[in-house]
Formats: sequence, C-alpha cells, structure tokens
Amino acid sequence: MNQLDTAFSDLDVRDTTHVAALDLGSNSFHLVVARINAGSVQILHKVKQKVRLAEGLDAEGLLSQDAMDRGIDTLQQFADSLHGFNPDSVRIVATHTLRQARNANVFIKAARKVLPYPVEIIAGTEEARLIYQGVAHTTENSGQRLVIDIGGGSTECVIGEGFNPILMRSLQMGCVSFTQRFFADQQLKQKAFKRARLAAGQELEMIQRRFQKLGWEHCIGTSGTIKTLVSIAEEIDADTQPGTVTLKQLERIIAICCEAGHYQQLSFKALSEERAPVFAAGLAILAACFDSLNIKQLVFSPAALREGVIYEMEDRLEHEDIRERTAESLATRYDVDPEHARRVLQTTLDLYQQVASDWHIQITELQQLLGWAALLHEVGLQINSRRVQHHSAYILQHAELPGFNQAQQALLATLVRFHRKKIRTDELPELIEYSHEQVLKLICLLQLGVLLNIRRQDDLLPKIRAEAKENKLILDFGQDWLENSPLVSADLELEAEFMRGCGIRLVVR
Repeated sequence: MNQLDTAFSDLDVRDTTHVAALDLGSNSFHLVVARINAGSVQILHKVKQKVRLAEGLDAEGLLSQDAMDRGIDTLQQFADSLHGFNPDSVRIVATHTLRQARNANVFIKAARKVLPYPVEIIAGTEEARLIYQGVAHTTENSGQRLVIDIGGGSTECVIGEGFNPILMRSLQMGCVSFTQRFFADQQLKQKAFKRARLAAGQELEMIQRRFQKLGWEHCIGTSGTIKTLVSIAEEIDADTQPGTVTLKQLERIIAICCEAGHYQQLSFKALSEERAPVFAAGLAILAACFDSLNIKQLVFSPAALREGVIYEMEDRLEHEDIRERTAESLATRYDVDPEHARRVLQTTLDLYQQVASDWHIQITELQQLLGWAALLHEVGLQINSRRVQHHSAYILQHAELPGFNQAQQALLATLVRFHRKKIRTDELPELIEYSHEQVLKLICLLQLGVLLNIRRQDDLLPKIRAEAKENKLILDFGQDWLENSPLVSADLELEAEFMRGCGIRLVVR
C-alpha cells in the first residue's frame, strides 16, 4: 500500500465552522469565505466584482433597474460559493447606496430569490464600526489609530484603540458619487480636483474638531481606492516606505493626472481598468482627508468591512455578541429595573420556546430580538410612564445600537412599541426581513410576558404550559391558580381581545 493512502489517517481533526460575509458596496460587491478553527479565523476565498451600484441612484433617491440588474447578476455569480451554507453562517451587509435608495426593498426582494439569506442594510456608523473591527483584528498597532475607508458612496472615519472604536463617523462622499459630481466628463483638470477637494473638505468640517482633539498615533487606510493610491505612490517614488502614502505624493499624483488630462491617458501600472473611471474622485477625497485632519502618513490595511463582519461572526459564535453589550449599555443609560427585565425575559422566552416550532418562528435571530425587546421594553420610563411603549420605541428606533442592522433595530422598536395596549395592525411598519405573521406572534408573546409580570414580584407565577395551533394559543396555568388570581384572569381576558384583533385566539385554562 502506498504510504500516501494512509497519510493523516490518525490525525486529530478539530471542529471547524465555515462562515461567509458578502459586502454589497456602492462600487463593488465583495465576498469573503472563511473557517473558524479553535478561535482562529482563516480566510479561504475572496471574490470581488465591480457593480457601481451608486451610478444608478438618481436625485430622487431611486435606484435604476439597470443598476439593480447588475447587482442581481453579480449575486448569481456568488451563489455557487455560498451553496450549502447554514443561514446562521452567512451575513450579507449593504451600505450607502441601499441605505439611500427609497426602493431598496425591490432590490432586496430580488436578492432573496437568488441567495436565501437576509440582506442587512447597516447604518453608516455601524459600517464604520465593522470596518474598524476588520482592521483591529488584522493590524498590530499600539495606541490610538485613525482608520479611513473611502467607498463608492460614503467615507468612514474611525478613531479607536485595540478592539474598541471610540469615535465613528460616516460622511456622504465616495468615489462613485464624487465622480458623477466632479468628473462626469472623464476629464482630469485642476479645477475639477479643486472643486472635489473643497466639497470633501466641507464634509470633513463636521468631524474635524472632534477627531483632531481626540488624536491618534497611527493612520490606516482600507479598501480599493487607498490600495491603488498606495501602490501608485510606490510606483512614482522609489524612496517611499512600502504600503504607505503621504500628502506630498498625493499632490504629485494629482499633478500627473492633470498633465494626462483624461483617465484613459494615465499610465500607472497599479491602476486597473476597472478602478480608473472613479480613481480621480477617490484621490481628491483622500487628499482632503490629509488636509482637514492634518495626516502626515497613511498606512494601507487590506482588511475592511467584510473582514470586520467575519471577525464579528467569530465573536458571536465563540465569545461575546456585541449586541449584548449594546443592550446592557442602553439599559444602564435609561435606568432599566434589571430584576423586572429578567422576569419579563424569563416568562417571554419560556412561552416562546414552547410554541416557536408550531408557530414557525423557531429562528435564532427572532428569539434573540424578542429577548432584547423583553429586556429593554421599559427604557422609555425615564421620559414618562404614560405612553411608555411609544417612548421606548422612539429611543430604540433612533439610538445608535452597535451590532444591530436597520431591520433588526426596526423590529426591536416595533416589538417594544406594542408591548402593551391594543395592537394596531395598520400601524405596523413594513419589515422586509420579517413576515407580518412573525411580527404579530412575537408581539403577542412579549405582551404576555409583560402582563404576567405586572405585579413585579418573584415566584408569583406557576409553571405555565403553552401550546400553539395555527393562529390559536392555549395557556394552561394549572389547577385553581387563575381562580385565586382574579386580577390576572381579568387582564388575560382583555389580552385575548387585543390578540383577537390581530387574528390570534388566546385560550386560557
């Protein structure tokens, strides 16, 4: 027998988890596939496709059919790489263009037909946080650092230390959007660079003072625009430190561009054909960043948003979910009663676990969001006890919640908005990622969790048996308990009316 036939036969194989992150950017779509092995993330596969989604966004905030078709065609190319992945092991995040698009739901519905995974539209600050995580997990630096990422539609700036982002901002400027504004004729003129640089400087004015006051020791840049500029700096300056760029070098690159007069006349070896049309706009934005933030030197990092998503998935699978820290921080800020919150959580999740399968809501994300809604349903008490559900919902809808995407934040606010009183189905928002029926069932479970703990006492409730049959919910409190608790019985009768209004029949025994 050939020795190769038995090679590795006695090798211990550790459990591994395969994960994937897909970044639907304004300029490009990026897919990263990795495996998590013994707490270590190992990148296995990367794919990048130019889509220029931002080119299809008009002044009214509508995304063109052509742009959506380009995006869907690209997702179809990625489909094979994601075949067979567990839903909990794939995250698809969308950034600036889909944040801005009023018809983003049309694209997302089409995307779900191609890839059976939810598309998360993340806020600008959440994008900045994830970019920082990608850099922090792959770059060795001591002290505070400034991270800059120039995308197709927005530019993210973050100051952080270690794995902790301290100050995060997302600015409305990107290489695709600025190309449309200042370089639409494809001419490279000094006047166009000056105008683009000035406009970028105006955006940066909003963050300039706070960022300079906080300060940093290292400046790191990520993504395609900065990667290209760093490579060109090495190309034009033999003495440059590899992987870096300075303002002097950026000024020289601008001068070379203006001498060429048109992007097709540029002869930089590091400038790809795909990058060339939006290169000048990215150059002007980075030069403005150097001007406004007084940057001396920038170092390139190959890690960005998608790597940040991958490493956060590793944290969620192996360690701590950032959303737990967010919920705890919010509860502390708004003086939530932790003992009562835990009582509501315990009752709500106990009911959920008994009926989730029959009600087709046995999804990890739904359980987590229901739990966080139970813990945070009273954050609005600090404003006023009257209409507390409205105040709580407003806080959760508008607060910055690191770790939660827009759809998750909207569902969290919706659950809390209806945790008491009549459920007005006509006031429920359209939540693309969650069905109307799922939302109503979660609301009913949260209402019961709150109602059954209205006396705010431990060891009051008996063991409750719950059973679900289609749109019917049966609660069994055991022998004589309800007879000895007339107020709870009356409350449950009223709750049955609320639930009947949204098509669910509550039966109490």
